[in-house]
Parts: sequence; structure tokens; C-alpha cells
Amino acid sequence: QVQLVESGGGLVQAGGSLRLSCAASRRIFSINAMGWYRQAPGKQRELVARITSGGSTNYADSVKGRFTISRDNAKNTVYLQMNSLKPEDTAVYYCNAERTDRRMQDYWGQGTQVTVSS
Repeated sequence: QVQLVESGGGLVQAGGSLRLSCAASRRIFSINAMGWYRQAPGKQRELVARITSGGSTNYADSVKGRFTISRDNAKNTVYLQMNSLKPEDTAVYYCNAERTDRRMQDYWGQGTQVTVSS
């Protein structure tokens, strides 16, 4: 069983930066992409950023130009660099590994809280 462990969340002032990390317990095979999702209180979980196995990336419109997703395959780790943070970025951020076989459940981390104060 693969475990995804997020770290790097915390409290930051508006305009500040944080870098989230998602470390997999081992190399994950048969994965389409790795991604970061977030869920704010009372809202649905939404995709923030995604990076495919081929290295292509896509971002939610609300974070384009501010967030950058990257990965280090040697460390089985995916990162989310978040700059120019806004109070509306406050949420629990979850790491996701999207499995190629869509009949199987994706892997999810336990989440890390990001709070941006105004």
C-alpha cells in the first residue's frame, strides 16, 4: 500500500509563500499524474495543480502565475510552491496520485492545513 505524506503547511500572512511537499512511501507505478487539491470549509474539494507522468502541468485559474507544481522522481516527492498567497487560498491541501486504471481508487494524503491571514 502506498502512503502519501504531505508537509509544509502552516500560517502565513497574505503575500507570503509556502512550499508543500508530498512524499510517497515508495515509487508509484501506473500513475497518470500527481496533483494537489484543496478543500476550504463548506466548499467542495477542487483541483489546484496537476503534473502528468510526461511532465505536463495544469493549474486552476485562481492560482495561475502564483503556484508552481514540480516533482523529484528520485525522491518520490511532489512539491507545490505557493507565492503571493491570498486569504482565499486558506484550505486543507491534499496530495493525490491519479491511477492509470480508473477502476481503482486514487491514492490520497491526509492533508495539510494552509491558513493565510489578511
